Amino acid sequence: MTAQSDGNPIPADRTNIWRSRLTEYQRRLDNNPTEILPIEGRLTRMVGLTLEAVGFQAPVGSRCEVQGISGPPIEAEVVGFSGDILYLMPIGDIRGLVPNARVRPVRSDSQVPVGEALLGRVVDGACKPLDGKGPLNVNERVPLHGEPVNPLARSPVREHLDVGVQAINALLSVGRGQRMGLFAGSGVGKSVLLGMMTRFTEADVIVVGLIGERGREVKEFIEDILGEAGLARAVVVASPADHSPLMRLHGAMLATSIAEYFRDQGKQVLLLMDSLTRFAQAQREIALAIGEPPATKGYPPSVFSLLPQLVERAGNGAAGGGAITAIYTVLTEGDDQQDPVADAARAILDGHIVLSRRLAESGQYPAIDVEASISRVMPQIIDAKQLEHAQQFKNIYSLYRQNQDLINVGAYSMGSDPTIDEAISLFPQLQGILKQGMNQAVNWATSVASLEKVMQRPPPPQRNPMQPPAPITINN
Repeated sequence: MTAQSDGNPIPADRTNIWRSRLTEYQRRLDNNPTEILPIEGRLTRMVGLTLEAVGFQAPVGSRCEVQGISGPPIEAEVVGFSGDILYLMPIGDIRGLVPNARVRPVRSDSQVPVGEALLGRVVDGACKPLDGKGPLNVNERVPLHGEPVNPLARSPVREHLDVGVQAINALLSVGRGQRMGLFAGSGVGKSVLLGMMTRFTEADVIVVGLIGERGREVKEFIEDILGEAGLARAVVVASPADHSPLMRLHGAMLATSIAEYFRDQGKQVLLLMDSLTRFAQAQREIALAIGEPPATKGYPPSVFSLLPQLVERAGNGAAGGGAITAIYTVLTEGDDQQDPVADAARAILDGHIVLSRRLAESGQYPAIDVEASISRVMPQIIDAKQLEHAQQFKNIYSLYRQNQDLINVGAYSMGSDPTIDEAISLFPQLQGILKQGMNQAVNWATSVASLEKVMQRPPPPQRNPMQPPAPITINN
């Protein structure tokens, strides 16, 4: 009996297995000297979802097959290494694995199938059909991780995009090729607002990535929100919460790769991803499993380097080509806008739309907090008149909100401050612009006209600057 590198003896049955394999490989080489024999290793350790293998080399990102005790091989991806040990993350179910299972590298390229036949289909993170409509008849393949885009080759964002939501069109205008974040806590209405934008936005192709959300919501989104007409021009990539973290990562990357393909065909693409937070959490699970130390509230540094790699793939292409306008939902846990993922997302996105739980509970839908929201490309895509009206709207709306408590309890007396008097008189009209039914579409022209109508009012009387301001009268 021989000994292992650690000094422990190798069991006789394992020695016999290796001897028989070597004999078989020698026989095959004698019969065909040019044959390339497969390189195999063995599974040495499994902790949680992390597999450790030795006996072969493979680059990070390549795929391997792990042969369990029965059934088909389990596919896994190389996510790291330490010395001679490779760390693998399984893509599917890991039941049936045994110690010293055979591990075989299968390919090192990360290519995904794409094509026009994807329109109207629902696939998972591995681009396998989920809708029961048969195989995908696509032949082209593109990299899963995309190719870096020269920032100077991108055309600037100069055209507005009609999203069918009046508050966004008028006050937080979105441009073609912009990357926007939709920030909200759980149960505030971000998925419904995302569905409205899916149905109402002018786009040639819609790519929807449902990443890490509840499995129940996938079918509801497709049937109730997207609808048959919306699905005809859409591709849905669904990787719900019960999928492995690697599948959730691949789902987000696959949705972006599909959007890049259609953009390169010169089409206007709307990419909707729900949610960016689940994508970050999937990377956190993988990074912690292979030993990366946590940095900020449990998130390892690789999370914050992977987020911009995903987001920067969206946007405009070369001048005269297509564009990807991307909307990413960001789940702010506990309505904390300083959540690490939310804070990082604000820094890399071109604007953010914040949904307020307070407004949702008061009956305003969509519950967009215009004071906390901003579109960074808005000054470049609208005229000066609309920009002035939007700023006036925010000033008046903010003034009313600051004095709302005094107004509601009757402590403010009309005539004390002309600007507050104006805010009180205009507030119902301001709310009319912010409120919209979930099945009601308001186009760009109507949105701008409504804003102009509300803001075209006589200026409030000006106080003589030489006189002190009149005190606010408090009613007893």
